[in-house]
Amino acid sequence: MQPVTAPPIPERVRTLAATAAPTHVSVSGTNAPATPARGGVDGAGRPVLLVLPGDPLHDVRDEPVVTVDLTSTRSLGGHELSRGLLKVQGWAQAVPKAEVRETAVAIAERCPDEALFETLEGMDGPRLIRVDVGRVIYLTGPESGLLDAEEYLGAAPDPLMDDAERMLHHINGSHRRQLEAALVSLLAAPVPEAWLWELDRFGATVRCGVDSDPTLIRLPWPSPIGDAESLEHAVRCLLCRH
Repeated sequence: MQPVTAPPIPERVRTLAATAAPTHVSVSGTNAPATPARGGVDGAGRPVLLVLPGDPLHDVRDEPVVTVDLTSTRSLGGHELSRGLLKVQGWAQAVPKAEVRETAVAIAERCPDEALFETLEGMDGPRLIRVDVGRVIYLTGPESGLLDAEEYLGAAPDPLMDDAERMLHHINGSHRRQLEAALVSLLAAPVPEAWLWELDRFGATVRCGVDSDPTLIRLPWPSPIGDAESLEHAVRCLLCRH
């Protein structure tokens, strides 16, 4: 049996969704172009749109079919780079009144917006509209494909995602020289401008360069990691390879 070196696609897509923000939304069956979107993604992986009065979806009642573009990015050396694009297709519906506060808090953690808490004041102001997922089209670097609702909603983000992101930002901010030296030791070749690009329980991905044609190098762990302490230990071992 071959070792697992990367997250299963549904887990990978759910992880990206958890860190993504809506950029555009379009309504099926109309000639209207896609419009800019605000909001986030809830704990179940559903896009949640913050819509203002006058927005076509503000008074949604008949659950129209919509497509929401979600973009996950990473900042490297002052460049904002795309980690992946997701197109979530499904049915738009108002967040039930009893769930508005909880949803607003959840969205604010990753996509803060002052207007989020105006949604608690009534239907005349901003509203939260979420998408009942039908399918998800994903484009993540060299990988692309489609997940149906069962595959997407049945998965969960990487359980170490928050710890992994914290470690990744620390390494890129303070230990890039060590990372480059470790890669030179592993590859026996020069490594230009190395950044830690992805970090998860199955391994690490290093991005060499921040231009439009970077090299991505996947470094799998010997076996999947189950807790944050073990992940930190694995990262330290990687940096000390030289």
